[in-house]
Amino acid sequence: MKKKAKAGGPGEHPRRSKCPDNSAFYQQRIPAWTPALTAEPVLFIFFVIGIFCVAVGVAWIVSVINVKEIKINYSDACPQCSQLRENSSNYAKECTCIVNFTLQEAIQGDVFMYYGLDNFYQNHRRYAISRYEEQLLGQNVYTEEYNSTLDTKCAPFARYPDGTPMAPCGSIANSMFNDSILLYYYPDAAHTMTVPLVRNGNSWWSDKNVKFENPDPKGDLREAFKGTRPPPYWQKAVYSLDETDPENNGYKNDDLIIWMRVAAFPTFRKLYRRLSRAGIFVDGLPPGNYSYNIAYNFAISRFRGKKRVILSTMTWCGGRNMFLGIAYTATGAVTIVTAFIMLAIHLKLRKKQTYFQQSHQS
Repeated sequence: MKKKAKAGGPGEHPRRSKCPDNSAFYQQRIPAWTPALTAEPVLFIFFVIGIFCVAVGVAWIVSVINVKEIKINYSDACPQCSQLRENSSNYAKECTCIVNFTLQEAIQGDVFMYYGLDNFYQNHRRYAISRYEEQLLGQNVYTEEYNSTLDTKCAPFARYPDGTPMAPCGSIANSMFNDSILLYYYPDAAHTMTVPLVRNGNSWWSDKNVKFENPDPKGDLREAFKGTRPPPYWQKAVYSLDETDPENNGYKNDDLIIWMRVAAFPTFRKLYRRLSRAGIFVDGLPPGNYSYNIAYNFAISRFRGKKRVILSTMTWCGGRNMFLGIAYTATGAVTIVTAFIMLAIHLKLRKKQTYFQQSHQS
């Protein structure tokens, strides 16, 4: 017969039990409060939630209705440029078109210019992960240590056949929206004014100051990006995105940063410019005749897309988006209707219960 092992010997710890300690906490003997949900508090909660949702939804819808927005689909307005861009061999050729429009009434306050794309799937998984975060943070990723990582993360837009790395690399950067849009105002038939638009300060603070940084030496971006080339679809190098503003150039360029934050849906808009409220535009855009001068570079025929430019104001809830307002209103209405149905059932059952009690007492 085998002898049982002792629980412990000299200098040994006794065998610990797997059972929890015999305390109120471990044995779940601590006093607890369990609410008894009766009809009155439940109905009260339902009505409060329903009224709150309806109030928020109505306020949202009223606020969104006051947003002024002008949309122009310029992919149809520039057929000659669209046809030129169908052939990739023509990407180096310049093509501009002018789209005229009229504002019947002034757009007061802050005015934002967006570009919009239809049928462009930035949310495709392979597309969304085709970027190299360390490169966008300004780190030297062109050494032998990082070569394999660069090729893995950014292929097939990592380097050229001769081995020259792309900066920035990846599918997202390569497909960056590169149309140039200028806005002109015509106060009368003899004069033309360029509407001042702000290029910097349009991206998220966390993106520009945390996720993107230029490599050293930051004072000379040409030297910093020496030995690299821009992606194939770019018309200019990354250090030439905005040579007039050193704080808006290279990887710190707002247009690049905004594009690199991929959209969740195939139809989306991204902020392009803001109105600089100065001179006659201090109160916004006055009524009158305007035109867009568009350098048409971004090809859309391959994915059967559409391009549009949007002028819009904003309120406390953002731009013109009715979805949340309708969702809040519909949710609140359903909650209130449910509360009334529950109230009717409760009153009916309580009346029947009262009748039986009176009958039993008599």
